[in-house]
Amino acid sequence: MKVINEFKCTFPAVSANEALARSALSAFLIPADPTAQELADLRTVISEAVTNAIVHGYRNATGNVSVCLRMLPDRMLYIKISDKGCGIPDIPQAMQPLYTSAPEEERAGLGFAIMQEFTDDLRVRSTPDHGTTLIMRRQLRQIHAEE
Repeated sequence: MKVINEFKCTFPAVSANEALARSALSAFLIPADPTAQELADLRTVISEAVTNAIVHGYRNATGNVSVCLRMLPDRMLYIKISDKGCGIPDIPQAMQPLYTSAPEEERAGLGFAIMQEFTDDLRVRSTPDHGTTLIMRRQLRQIHAEE
């Protein structure tokens, strides 16, 4: 896979770093000149993914979240979020709208639904007790010479 640009970082799984991930994505996308809607969608996607890793992946534990952003040819954005937390025992169940593994915390259970809505492709790999990896792709609008 040809990569036009790439950014990687790993940070502690603390809620304050969700803003770091959003900011890193925004800065990474500047050269691509995304629309305001694309930027808002993608900032939401990365927020949901990182928050899931922090809140669900490392429930009552410490660890790190890794982010990899890649701009591929034809303005395809690749986002990979991974953790080495508790994993997801039942991915299809976890991806159901309104499902949450933390009902006592009044979580909405819409994270995966939002990620699916705002990306063109969402893949989830997870192994209980070993962590979860999310891979998302989003095609950015094409820029024409007259723009």
